[in-house]
Amino acid sequence: MTRERHQADEWAVVLAAGSIPHRLRLRLDGWALIVAAGDAEAAREALDAYDRENSADTVDVGADIPVPVRGAAAVGVAVGLLLIGFFAVTGTRANGSVWFERGDASAERIVAGEWWRTVTALTLHADAPHVLGNAAASVVLVGAVSQQLGPGVGLWLLLLAGAGGNALTAVAHGAHHNSVGASTAMFGAIGILAATRVMSRERRPAARKLWTVVAASLALLALLGTSPDADLLAHLFGLLLGGVLGLVTARALSRPLRPSAQWTLAVAVLVLVVGAWLRALL
Repeated sequence: MTRERHQADEWAVVLAAGSIPHRLRLRLDGWALIVAAGDAEAAREALDAYDRENSADTVDVGADIPVPVRGAAAVGVAVGLLLIGFFAVTGTRANGSVWFERGDASAERIVAGEWWRTVTALTLHADAPHVLGNAAASVVLVGAVSQQLGPGVGLWLLLLAGAGGNALTAVAHGAHHNSVGASTAMFGAIGILAATRVMSRERRPAARKLWTVVAASLALLALLGTSPDADLLAHLFGLLLGGVLGLVTARALSRPLRPSAQWTLAVAVLVLVVGAWLRALL
């Protein structure tokens, strides 16, 4: 149990790397990691070992703590609601609406120059379970990225990871591949969070900490991104791009942006998504 979200996230990464099933839950008195009774001893040993290894590396990180932006955590909820609301407009993929015809991530069309599809495809979902799953992931992952980096920087990195993942997938397939969904951006969020966690306490990440985070991220990819209908390649590209973007941002931003700048950047993301759709439909 801890009152600090970043500490709970760190412990969750350790357990994931050790293949110990767990859940992260917010309670009135703080964040709790819940494991099965049979895994309790193994989880305790893993966390104790991790704390012992890192106790010698503790430094003053006051300058690295981001200035909290009021409402940042709610961005994940807002994005989830927007995905559901847009799905109510577009309907399912099986209906063959113009939204999917003009906005899906058709590899052939993206390679031919229709770049906007890398963005519009992130807002389309094949069916209700698809959109509900990504909306739920948004509440957790997008909210965490927004809290860590601010809503503006966080949303831009998510958009770049998602759109970039779609673009790389299109290049890899070349043709005869279509995909939709925000999952690529959600895996980008996992990469971003992993990278910023690695860099949070030291400008040069310790090898053991880097390996722990990479192993946990790949475990999450295997667990969540390899279902029969999942676009594994897009998920992998999103995860890797998110990690790269997170590392670059963590090193480049010596000071967090002001809340006004963060919200301006967040609005710019919305404008870009709307602009991509206008380009697709007009």
